[in-house]
Amino acid sequence: MGPDSMPQSSRPKPAPPTPDRKQPPSCGYADTHVVKRLRPSQPGTLKLTRRYGDALVCVRYRHNADGTHRYTTVELVVDDAPVASRAHLDAIVLVRLAFTDAARRHRALAHGAKWDVERQLWQMPRRTAKKLRLAKRIVNP
Repeated sequence: MGPDSMPQSSRPKPAPPTPDRKQPPSCGYADTHVVKRLRPSQPGTLKLTRRYGDALVCVRYRHNADGTHRYTTVELVVDDAPVASRAHLDAIVLVRLAFTDAARRHRALAHGAKWDVERQLWQMPRRTAKKLRLAKRIVNP
């Protein structure tokens, strides 16, 4: 689900431009450490919660290495999309490998595939079949 298909109330609001705000010194943020992390509902985040709305995930207060500067950083949701389930990659599938294809059979066996005597097919997780490039050899039972 992209930002255009989200309901108006839960759509993250873009940050308004703030050209008049003073920029922090260009010392970089790599040498800072987090001194406080706050959720949007906690005291100290009211202005930022009003500004960013539901897009605000957390607020962090950081200090530079010598403790002379404090930086306020925010974590925002900028996109919301469904994630394809990876559970299907763990599903056991049946793969047909020719008896003469010893190289593929040995690789499958090395990756934990099991021979199904009744069906005369190899059993392995779909993830393994994809890893061994055997997806086109998967057989529907």
